[in-house]
Amino acid sequence: MTSPSRRAQLFTAEENDPRFSSPATGDERRMLVDFLGAQRRTLELKCAGVETELARRSVEPSTLSLLGLVRHLADVERRWFRQVLAGQDAQLLFSSPAAPDGDFDGAVADPSGVAAAWEAWHAEVAFAERFVTEAPDLDLVGHDGWRGKVSLRWVLIHMVEEYARHNGHADLLRERIDGATGV
Repeated sequence: MTSPSRRAQLFTAEENDPRFSSPATGDERRMLVDFLGAQRRTLELKCAGVETELARRSVEPSTLSLLGLVRHLADVERRWFRQVLAGQDAQLLFSSPAAPDGDFDGAVADPSGVAAAWEAWHAEVAFAERFVTEAPDLDLVGHDGWRGKVSLRWVLIHMVEEYARHNGHADLLRERIDGATGV
């Protein structure tokens, strides 16, 4: 008799998984930063090893792709941290008023485009991490045309939510590409 097993374990071996090593106690900023970091690393893990398939729209009729998610999340990072909280006049990189779904629609299997998407995402994450580290507290406020006044605390919570939602999409996309499943 065999023991029942879960359909999906961790996506990578537990001893190699960088996502869940932070303490489960601590101050609020540390907790939010650690949760967001784990979600960011999950996106990277879900995209690893399928570079030639990153632009594949594998859950028809959806236009989502892993590459589209990377591009979208680069723009989301840029919007909340550069535009809203830092007040920079930084245009989005992959979408625009003329092409609101450019982040997904423009995700094509071109090696230079894939490299550019990852470079942009890493740059936006690095900016956000520096910004959060240097912020005096979580009550720092920025202005968003959609929500009005928002605090750094709210943005961090929203970013965890945003990544968690899209990592669920990444789960389905990756499983359709090569059958890989896992948390």
